Amino acid sequence: MARRLIDAGAQVFVAARRVELLEALVAETGAGRAVQCDLREEGAGERIAAEIATSSDHLDVLFVSAGAAPLRRLVDTTEDEWRSALETNVIGINRLVAGVLPLLRPDSVIIIISSETAVLPRSHLGAYGASKAALEHTVGQWREEYPWLRLTVVSLGGTMPTEFGRQFEADLTLEALRAWSASGRNQEAFMDTEEVCDVLMDVTTSLLHSPSVGLHRLELRSPSAVATNLKFLSETRGSE
Repeated sequence: MARRLIDAGAQVFVAARRVELLEALVAETGAGRAVQCDLREEGAGERIAAEIATSSDHLDVLFVSAGAAPLRRLVDTTEDEWRSALETNVIGINRLVAGVLPLLRPDSVIIIISSETAVLPRSHLGAYGASKAALEHTVGQWREEYPWLRLTVVSLGGTMPTEFGRQFEADLTLEALRAWSASGRNQEAFMDTEEVCDVLMDVTTSLLHSPSVGLHRLELRSPSAVATNLKFLSETRGSE
């Protein structure tokens, strides 16, 4: 998404924990500014806002795809794993919105990536799904307290390739995939990451050109049938 926005001529700030990946993007595109940030750290949202304020007095688009997801059965999910999911997916994102609030205008757009697990529980993703459900509730709270904010929650289904899935332990991934298939929670084909970005870029552009319209929720899911076997396991692990 950052690359697409840069290609469209936007002044882009990219913020994440691994600044070396951001710097590679900046070097590749010849544009953008990299900001090292961990949303779990106190004051992270204010620091991002301060970086933006050095060159602009407003923010047109806030695109949030930060997320932490321990792959564990609930009984095995540790306190640290619960803490990581909640601090990143709920507290960190909410503090980010609070931090950039002074830079937002009525025609600004906030797009927050959520997950279908917020309403469709999946085995081994309990902490993740619970944190996304809490995140979606707080988006509604922002609308209640700041009715002029245009916030869009994107409920995202299975998408590949991503580093998200590659970081899961192989044995637990197989165990989870079997459980998802058994409960009808998985589909035969994942959505393609680049195609998902194309759709989200079109949505973002349309919203920027339509300031009187607020899109509260967008659900993106694969149109494929529910999976009945594990032939898609190789997709989830990438080249691994």
